[in-house]
Amino acid sequence: MKINIIQTIRAIKNNNDIAVSIDNDNIDTLVWHDGNPTNITKEQILAKQLELQALEDIYDNRRKEYGSIVSQLDEIYHSGLDSWKARLANIKQKYPKGN
Repeated sequence: MKINIIQTIRAIKNNNDIAVSIDNDNIDTLVWHDGNPTNITKEQILAKQLELQALEDIYDNRRKEYGSIVSQLDEIYHSGLDSWKARLANIKQKYPKGN
């Protein structure tokens, strides 16, 4: 999933109380309807967006390799819980979150 500018601003402000609009996720069209009281810069937004996107990419890769819940339950039934846990631990090691 692509992290958009609005999601990024919400993450920076740590809440959903934002008053902005943007056209086609183009940061140059960003309009602050509240005067940007926390003085968030475009550079801060773009840096945070890269950070969030990197984390989202890790989660996407993990989800793909985990497989569906149904296939995971089938794996647990046929191979046991410890085998399933070991496989997931390997996936998490393959795609670490970092700091």
